[in-house]
Amino acid sequence: MPAHSAHPGGASRVRRRALLGTAVLVVLVALAGLAAYLTRDGRTPAKAATHATGATAPSERPASPPASPSSSTHHHALPGPPRTHNPIAFGKAAAAALWSYDTRAYSQTKLRGALHGWLTPEAKYADAASVDALVPSPVLWKEMAANGQFATATVHEGHFPDAFTRALQEDPGAIATAYVYAVTVSGKQSIAWKGSPAGGAESRVITLAVQCRPSHPCALAGVMPAVAP
Repeated sequence: MPAHSAHPGGASRVRRRALLGTAVLVVLVALAGLAAYLTRDGRTPAKAATHATGATAPSERPASPPASPSSSTHHHALPGPPRTHNPIAFGKAAAAALWSYDTRAYSQTKLRGALHGWLTPEAKYADAASVDALVPSPVLWKEMAANGQFATATVHEGHFPDAFTRALQEDPGAIATAYVYAVTVSGKQSIAWKGSPAGGAESRVITLAVQCRPSHPCALAGVMPAVAP
């Protein structure tokens, strides 16, 4: 989704971004902790990292599949987070939500509010500004709405970045501070508008910070400024 200019109030957001970055760096120091966490459901570390696109855990509520962009009559509902303890499953659902929008069905403000609902309630780890940066600005949204523009997303794959995996293997206990995991997701965003129901599609890749404490379902901490392979 197009980015818009940064909002004022930079000092607090810089501090929050720094905290998020610190949390993910801490995360980059501990996959054994992640392994222990995921193996609660009988998964092994190798399977968790290799089969990132596999089936969700029994307790998960997977996100509904996006509709085809060729349908000009179907309006898409605001995205809601799945209830899961699997950071990769959550990251894939979050990426799909971030790459999807429908100017015909709701306002820019409502979309931002819905995406904020994916964020962790722990304020010091929630980077709302990084999410807002992926939402079209009000001015751009108005122009897109005039053309009935909407986008749907297809997620191809999700995984823990290599650096994340290696660092976590070196320090099994670091994950227990914030329980924030780095998840890289790849997929495709399809965009259509009035007069062009077929639209066009572009590949997308994103690295998300996902918080999954053992006692709570996963939540989004933020969008990392660079993609981690």
